[in-house]
Amino acid sequence: MSDRPALSYKARRRWSLIILLVGMPVYVVAAVTLVNWIDRPSMLVELIVYVALGILWVIPFKFIFRGVGQADPDAEEERD
Repeated sequence: MSDRPALSYKARRRWSLIILLVGMPVYVVAAVTLVNWIDRPSMLVELIVYVALGILWVIPFKFIFRGVGQADPDAEEERD
């Protein structure tokens, strides 16, 4: 099995941008709706729920975000 991801670096950058600009706001609205649906629990329970949901949303997208902030590994190095 190869260490290279199935998506190219550019594709992962594009998907990460879409996930952050579209998916994240939708997920935040869903999380707030869920907490309000359980009749606004105590502040500690609410904090635990938000932290748990904040971690859970990224698990399926972990492979997309890995290494996106670094330089493109496929790009040729520019030499002076």
